Amino acid sequence: MPEEWFEPLVRAMVLEPDPSFNRQLVEPAIAAFGRRRVQLALLTHLDTGSAADAAGAARAWYWTEVRLRYPRGSDTPTPETAAEHVAFDDLRRRYRHTALHRFVADEDLDVRRCILPGLPLNPNLYPDDLHDLVTQAIRIARTSGDDYLRHRVEMQINSHS
Repeated sequence: MPEEWFEPLVRAMVLEPDPSFNRQLVEPAIAAFGRRRVQLALLTHLDTGSAADAAGAARAWYWTEVRLRYPRGSDTPTPETAAEHVAFDDLRRRYRHTALHRFVADEDLDVRRCILPGLPLNPNLYPDDLHDLVTQAIRIARTSGDDYLRHRVEMQINSHS
């Protein structure tokens, strides 16, 4: 793909409201420009973009994650996918921190609805200085007037307890 297509492709990912359809934009972008570059662009939108951009970046992020593959009958990932997964630990951590900050700071319902499913709420996944933000995010979701946020936070809390 030509270099000049990168920004318009990322913009299309962020603007695509259907989280299933944006996969058709994310996968070619990763193939052409690399996973790291695509993830960094989405992190920028999540961190500094408008509410609509942040929500779109959170929807698209899901498709950028490294998928572990397992040999048939094994619970150990293939060495290739395990190595790739480790290579992106830094961006996964950055996503968690950025998404947590955005979830707490941005009162936009769509932003919160799009971030929450991919936001781990286990404080052990965060440095000590972010534990209060995790608690705040849980409180925000639990006390929200939105049924989806209240239901989703309980699913996530119960899945890591």
